[in-house]
Formats: sequence, C-alpha cells, structure tokens
Amino acid sequence: MSPNPATVDPVRATLEDARALQSLANKSYEIFIPVMDAIPAPMLANYAELVRSHEVWILRTGTTLTASLVLIQQEDHLLIESITVDPDHQGKGCGQLLLNWARCRAEEMGHSELRLYTNVLMARNRAWYQRAGFSETHEEQRGDKHIVHMQLFI
Repeated sequence: MSPNPATVDPVRATLEDARALQSLANKSYEIFIPVMDAIPAPMLANYAELVRSHEVWILRTGTTLTASLVLIQQEDHLLIESITVDPDHQGKGCGQLLLNWARCRAEEMGHSELRLYTNVLMARNRAWYQRAGFSETHEEQRGDKHIVHMQLFI
C-alpha cells in the first residue's frame, strides 16, 4: 500500500519529472478550459525550464506524481506560480501540505509574504486560497486571461 502523499514531505522535482508535471497540469486544469474559454497557464508552462530555473516540489503516491508546487523567488516575496493536485487526490490534504511547504520555504528565504495569482473565473480556487488566509489585492487582464492577485503575510 502506498503512503498518503499528504503525509510525506515534498521532494524537489528533477528534469526527469518534466513530462509527468505537464501531464499532471493537463489533467488537473483541463476542467477550467470551458469556464475560462482559454487554456489555463499551468497547461502552457515549460516544466523543464521551471525545474531548471526555480523551485518545483512534488508529492508522489508510489511512483505516480500526485501534486506539485512551483515557487519563484522574488526580491521581496515568494511567488506561488502554481499548486497542482491530481483530481483523484484532491480533498485529501495535498494542496494544504504544499501551501504549508510554501510558507516554510518563504520563511527560510527570509520573506514575510507569499503572493499568487489565479484566474478570476476559478471561483473554487479563489475561495480555497481565501480560506487559507490570502487576501485579494487587485485584478488585471493578462493576455486572454483576467487574473486576480492574492497575498498572504506570514
């Protein structure tokens, strides 16, 4: 029996994980295409480049990638570029574990603020981040997507 991915620490992704990261993003975000009438940004990401240039953390169940966290360090904050959880594992604590990991990483880097952005039409995601303590700061149009910026002081 494989361990619950929400009970283990995330590990750094490697270049060998890039294809699985893309598959995970596609599986997790495809439900938003008709909602947004656009392809969600995580489905368009270059995961090999993200792994090379930033921190990408993953959770596995056995050998299967079940969740990921992409962090981009900025001068004055840590940006959560994406949290992705396989739909079959949503609601089991994986997202919360990764969000807590992001808080720890921010503190380790000396940041007191986490930021992220999500599509305005992703109501479920917005509500989840608000329940986690994030507040919405502003909205902007970015290409074919209308996004909302959020922040959390830690």
